[in-house]
Amino acid sequence: MNAVLIGVLVYVVLQLIVGVLVSRGIRSESDYLVAGRRIGLGLATFSMFATWFGAETCVGAAGRFYADGMAGGVRDPFGYAIALFVVGLVFAVPLWKRGLSTLADLFRQRYGSRTERFAALIMAPTSVFWAAAQIHAFGKVLHSASDLSIAAAITIATGVVILYTCTGGLLADVMTDLIQGIAIIIGLGILLAVLMIKPDVHLMDAWRQLDPAKFNVFGGGGSGWAKAELWAVTILGSVVAQEVAARVLGTKSAAIARRSTYLGGAMYLAVGLVPAFLGLVGATLLPGLKDADTVLPELAQRHLPTFLYILFAGALVSAILSTVDSTLLAAASLISHNFIVSFRPGMPDRTKLLLARGGVIAFGLVAYGLALSADSVIELVDQANGIGSAGILVLMAFGLFSTFGGARTGFATLAVGLGTWVYGTYVGKWECTYLISLACSFATYLVAGCIERSLNARGRESATT
Repeated sequence: MNAVLIGVLVYVVLQLIVGVLVSRGIRSESDYLVAGRRIGLGLATFSMFATWFGAETCVGAAGRFYADGMAGGVRDPFGYAIALFVVGLVFAVPLWKRGLSTLADLFRQRYGSRTERFAALIMAPTSVFWAAAQIHAFGKVLHSASDLSIAAAITIATGVVILYTCTGGLLADVMTDLIQGIAIIIGLGILLAVLMIKPDVHLMDAWRQLDPAKFNVFGGGGSGWAKAELWAVTILGSVVAQEVAARVLGTKSAAIARRSTYLGGAMYLAVGLVPAFLGLVGATLLPGLKDADTVLPELAQRHLPTFLYILFAGALVSAILSTVDSTLLAAASLISHNFIVSFRPGMPDRTKLLLARGGVIAFGLVAYGLALSADSVIELVDQANGIGSAGILVLMAFGLFSTFGGARTGFATLAVGLGTWVYGTYVGKWECTYLISLACSFATYLVAGCIERSLNARGRESATT
């Protein structure tokens, strides 16, 4: 067993210990799902940052900048950072004031239990696919640092992630997110600093040699509609993520909920520019890579001594763990709290807690199967983006800021949003499936809301006569 693998395993064990210690204070479903609503500004900020800063940001984004220049940053860091700013500006305060445990609770309050259950079934798969993507990436890290096969590495990664997430819930997530966030910043900072001071690298020369076309954020191939689609699904699809909602709902106050999303978004953008920069200059430093996603690991392996490479590998593992624990918890909370428990609202709190933990195990195993069967992280991420989220966004906006529309309107909107997305993705192969799905969802809400209001008015008239 080499030094890098030992270092990574020691780091993972420390994270597990934190999760186990925190689990001793978990007494209720509220403790598990929203940390008893006692998360302060510092923890919330680092958790907002670290939750989104996954393997896709460290490895995938650097690869896209390597291949496509600034146009490769639509998702990371630009799109996801904007999404956090939008949450803080528009949704954080009204969501917090509702006193919810999950985002789907809003749909029960405004549109009834049937819409709540439907929304939970739509939102949970997104989190499972994201979890599978991170587990797949974790397995690749272990594989590259040892003689383990990909399958064995993914199996070990799954066991670690399930145990880590199952024990402490959201409070363990945010506390370890603080550690992981610091590790990410240190790891990327070390790599950047070493590359800047090494005389044989010539980092700034590589920067000056870049083609000016590489700096066009809206460049790259594809039509204008395709580019608008990518920006929309990245920003708007992320706004309705349960992972973000959980952190907003778990904070101590509405002010902390808003400020933590702003600060988390700013931190995400600032730190995310490091792999973006290294991906850009990597095109000059490491020309002709067969796999663009290997640019960051290649730079680290070539230029960092063993001890510093261990720190960098720990940072990469941190990025993965900080995302996967949140995604598994999100899927489990939606299905246990908003689907199963909704059929038995009088269920004891201890049973709800066991159910939520059981959900983490079940979805962890599902993610494990997906991770084993997938060829790449990108394949899983592409499947996670946009699944029915257009209807969720429309319902959340109207639900928070309007009394227009009721139970039938909410259910119809979700059905149309999901239906148009599935058809456009798998049958019609539309270029801008998400935008069409969003437009159809919005139109459905307006039309169905008017019809429902008319029917309700007629019902009241009949009751008075």
